[in-house]
Amino acid sequence: MASKNDILKTIEMLQSEHLDVRAVNMGIDLFDCCDRNIDTLCRNVREKIVTKASGLVDVCDGLAAKYGIPVVNKRVAVSPIANIGAGHGIDGFLALAHTLDAAAEEAGIDIIGGYSALVQKGMTVADENLIRSLPEALSQTKRMCASVNAASTKAGINADALILLGEILKETAAKTADEDGFGCCKLSVFANIPEDNPFMAGAYKGIGEAETVINIGVSGPGVVKRAIERLVAGNKACDLGNVAEEIKRTAFRVTRCGELIGREVASIIDAKFGIVDLSLAPTPEVGDSVGEIFTAMGIAKPGAPGTTAALAMLNDAVKKGGSFASSSVGGLSGAFIPVAEDSALAHAARLGYLTLPKLEAMTSVCSVGLDMIALPGDISAATLTAIAMDELAIGMINRKTTSVRLIPVPGKKPGDEAEFGGLFGRSPIMEVIHDGADDFVNLGGRIPAPITALNN
Repeated sequence: MASKNDILKTIEMLQSEHLDVRAVNMGIDLFDCCDRNIDTLCRNVREKIVTKASGLVDVCDGLAAKYGIPVVNKRVAVSPIANIGAGHGIDGFLALAHTLDAAAEEAGIDIIGGYSALVQKGMTVADENLIRSLPEALSQTKRMCASVNAASTKAGINADALILLGEILKETAAKTADEDGFGCCKLSVFANIPEDNPFMAGAYKGIGEAETVINIGVSGPGVVKRAIERLVAGNKACDLGNVAEEIKRTAFRVTRCGELIGREVASIIDAKFGIVDLSLAPTPEVGDSVGEIFTAMGIAKPGAPGTTAALAMLNDAVKKGGSFASSSVGGLSGAFIPVAEDSALAHAARLGYLTLPKLEAMTSVCSVGLDMIALPGDISAATLTAIAMDELAIGMINRKTTSVRLIPVPGKKPGDEAEFGGLFGRSPIMEVIHDGADDFVNLGGRIPAPITALNN
């Protein structure tokens, strides 16, 4: 591992280029909180989260001042609540949702994740109760995020769970209609969900993780963009191989910075250090965009021909650079393409360059999937299910993580704008084919695992 002086020199080089620690995520195990009495369970959960996480903000702020690198979000991820709340009904899960939200506020945490169910092969009673509670839970809380793993390479795709989730998305959007269906922004549906992802809405504390663990998400789309611009401007003989090497070198430096912060946070608060996730996660702020990286590479607008190839190269180079920098790289570590959260991607969608089919193609070579997609309010639950099935099939077959965050925006149609605010951004409502999949979707059941699952 590099010395602190080496890392500080790297930070000094990059601090004006939107390099930041996007998320410090504390994973907290809640299995010792379980109780058959819901009031006791909620009290145990609140006390453990507040006790463990209450010092996290001060520690992060202190290290940000020490090293001159911003720590944007301080987050907590807990054990899957479907397991913690097993034996309790929908009302019990709603009580847990409010407890998580209140505990996060009391501890000063920005977002809390782990209101989650793992249903890739089937749903328990507890899993179904948690999923059915989502419309109320997501509409009544401010800081809580939820996730459902509905597919995996080993298990296949749980179509029954996705049919239910299509209906849940419609109901959640309706309950937050005055916020353009914002409740759906806090729910991700996955294939092959990672246990150590520090990014929301998909973060939860994996069952195989330590009692308390620190996972770091470092993000620097602006850093990568400017590195490419400098390379291209200063080297007329530059080719795509040179661009890939420059991305690798930049990812290497940024990963070292993230690991330093993560290990110091873990040491100070007496937790295990988990991983550093170098995912290029954009924000709506100009200059902090994955879409602008494509422009620096020579793609006129994200979504134009060549975008998928550029994204494949970017994603691979980020992973190579991060893996060389640290033996603790994990999470997703690639490039995110959340349309509403990336000003350049949203603009390209507005102009018609970036369409839903093009985004689906791009997700086959990048991290995550169809992320922060604003859809017409009259889209059917079956069509939402079908879109999710398509995306999760890409993850299942290719042994990679994919996910969807789909937002049916009540009362709006293609060409209208959805406004989600803050880091969630804004986006045009995207065109979608409304029919043609209902009979397929309504067959239900489970799509079997692919032959690629038999790799033992």
